[in-house]
Amino acid sequence: MSVKVALVTGAGQGIGRAIALRLVKDGFAVSIVDYNIDTARQVAEEIVKAGGQAIAIKADVSNRDEVFAAVEETQKKFGDFNVIVNNAGVAPSTPIEDITPEIIDRVYNINLKGVIWGMQAAIKAFKSFNHGGKIINACSQAGHTGNPELAVYSSSKFAVRGLTQTAARDLAPLGITVNGFCPGIVKTPMWEEIDRKISAAAGKPAGYGTEQFAKRITLGRLSEPEDVAACVSYLAGPDSDYMTGQSLLIDGGMVMN
Repeated sequence: MSVKVALVTGAGQGIGRAIALRLVKDGFAVSIVDYNIDTARQVAEEIVKAGGQAIAIKADVSNRDEVFAAVEETQKKFGDFNVIVNNAGVAPSTPIEDITPEIIDRVYNINLKGVIWGMQAAIKAFKSFNHGGKIINACSQAGHTGNPELAVYSSSKFAVRGLTQTAARDLAPLGITVNGFCPGIVKTPMWEEIDRKISAAAGKPAGYGTEQFAKRITLGRLSEPEDVAACVSYLAGPDSDYMTGQSLLIDGGMVMN
């Protein structure tokens, strides 16, 4: 049986790294795609040293050509392509009055366009192998309910959720499922930066923002990246074959639908 092949964007750190490590554990060969090639290489080396299959590729997901090139390199290297995890994202703190055109462009180019380019590149790859596949998009609990001071990020994740639903309907005839995963507050470098900005805006020390958000978590603790990776493992595996168009909340009970 041939090894299944997955590509994970933003896999050089945080949630993306945890997803890549989990998929390797699940038996996938994984392409570690990141804007920062140094961190991508570190993750790939960690996987290879442990006996797994991985390559590191530098790509800016807001650049369509770079995303297509990353998928093409992955399918050439491993001889197949089965799953894409469009995980890369940015989340600047944006009080409504402080939103600038530059912030909107940056967040939407990465969080939304990056997902679209990833989906397009994956569809092309699946078709070239004459089989279906799985597209998994990073959404957020902030894509289910507006988060304070995260207007641009929240709106970009609402957009990803809508995109996931439409793509699921459009791509079902090709045997492609499209789902999303919606983390809450995860202990990652990205969250530390959000906390720093929200805390500073409130005139409080670092940690204040986390404390305020944590009050909304039913399970009473912040998420580890591995919690999210477990959800993605399900979406990437055969147990989710009959699921499409869903954006699964894995947020400790912050949002309940």
